[in-house]
Amino acid sequence: MRLALSTVVRCAAVAFLLWSRGAWATGAEPATIPQLDPAPCMAAAEANDDDRIIAVCGALIDNEKTLKADRIKALIARAGAYDRKDLIDRAIGDDDAVLRFDPTLADIFNARGELWRKKGDRPRALADFAAAIKLKPDHLAAKSNYKSLALEVERIGAQMAVNNRPSFDCASARRAVEKAICANPDLANLDRQISVANARATREAGSNNPGAGRALQREQDDFIARRNAAFGRPDYDLQKAMRERLDHLLAQH
Repeated sequence: MRLALSTVVRCAAVAFLLWSRGAWATGAEPATIPQLDPAPCMAAAEANDDDRIIAVCGALIDNEKTLKADRIKALIARAGAYDRKDLIDRAIGDDDAVLRFDPTLADIFNARGELWRKKGDRPRALADFAAAIKLKPDHLAAKSNYKSLALEVERIGAQMAVNNRPSFDCASARRAVEKAICANPDLANLDRQISVANARATREAGSNNPGAGRALQREQDDFIARRNAAFGRPDYDLQKAMRERLDHLLAQH
């Protein structure tokens, strides 16, 4: 499960949990400051009316007389609306504001982490998930998000380590075709993909029928022999031949 808490509902859920704890703030600030009515923002959030959330909660957020607690709840609601509208930068901005007011909200760190992940900023996403876990060690969504993203980063790192490298050691390449593959990143990646696909196909075929696995390996050996012999001929397209071989191997699944 990639995300334990759906991004589509996460901000609205957080807002609901906060509101469910009690009425909106009534006396945190001096009584002499007129308090704006937060009820329209609350009603819009409970109705999941994103356009109205942005309008009425925005007015509450922007008014300097709004109580801190009410502003936090309005920001959470509007961040959820922005998220559902795929206005990620604006949603992050509202989560930033919430955490400036109250840096102890694990749910908001997790929510902002999911937004950073949507943007492809994995380091910031990991940092936010970690912050949520530090504040609340049993935060299941943050723990799941952190684990899945850490594995994703690990896979990307492994892929980058072999990117543009063929299946063989270019330092020991002797044949002209091997040197050509080493000199061309596209061909190098194709060669590695062919090698991986062939290993998978022969392993899977051989698990049920050793003879079938050996037959597939002979096909691969024959392909390499034909490639080596044909390279350099005017009518031979190395990249086309490699793509066809990869497609054939992938079709084995």
